[in-house]
Amino acid sequence: MGYMFNYLRPWRQQIPILAGSRKKRARLTFAEGEFAAVYAMSDVHGCYNELVEAHRRIEQDAVRIPGPKLIVMLGDYVDRGPDSSAVLEFLSKTPPPGFQRFVLCGNHDAELVTLYRKPARILEWLGFAGTETLHSYGIDIEHLLQSAAGRETIARVIRNMIPERHIQFLESLPIMLRMGRVVFVHAGIKPGIDLNRQKDSDLMWIRQPFLDEGPQLPVLVIHGHTPARIPTFGPQRIGIDTAVSATGRLTVLTIKGTRVGIL
Repeated sequence: MGYMFNYLRPWRQQIPILAGSRKKRARLTFAEGEFAAVYAMSDVHGCYNELVEAHRRIEQDAVRIPGPKLIVMLGDYVDRGPDSSAVLEFLSKTPPPGFQRFVLCGNHDAELVTLYRKPARILEWLGFAGTETLHSYGIDIEHLLQSAAGRETIARVIRNMIPERHIQFLESLPIMLRMGRVVFVHAGIKPGIDLNRQKDSDLMWIRQPFLDEGPQLPVLVIHGHTPARIPTFGPQRIGIDTAVSATGRLTVLTIKGTRVGIL
């Protein structure tokens, strides 16, 4: 354990480009203390080996903790890293014995769904991310584009190579998990807006003014989306995206009782 601190004390302060209209995603609620230990990580971005190692360390850490345990994934499982397909396959399987696992949706995950359903946006999507994701499914998108393959051909290749079950898995993901006064979400929340009125697009994409102002609600927000080399602590928020695809560092935040730590 790196360090511990009480998550109820005040914190010192240290847009969507492509998102379209979609069906509102689910929001989950649990009572505070329902789990003996909670482990959260975010922005895996195709880094399968680091994801597996993180799960191994979580299981090792939790072996002496009695009671139900939870793993919360905060979104962005695809793009940037080399093994997006393996990450989705892993997360769609059963969690480790003794654990529940909830997988929330990030903006990159939602955009992959949009590409699959609306492949006419392939060039826009590639400008945002995605080449590594397609490679992980065996799709040589550069060759397809250089060969002047039409949209119908590219769409057919994408649908043939990316399993429908991976897309359905991403479509099924909730957008927020609340546990007492702690809120887990991919990007953050719009400051001062009731949680029930938050838009999916803000929960997946927001940076400012959330990063500087915090939630402006009586909650602590655990989020990813905005990368840094180490976890960041702002007003009533903790950012745990440590840019694993660039740094090799996948941060796991722990909550045990009223104590928060970094595994």
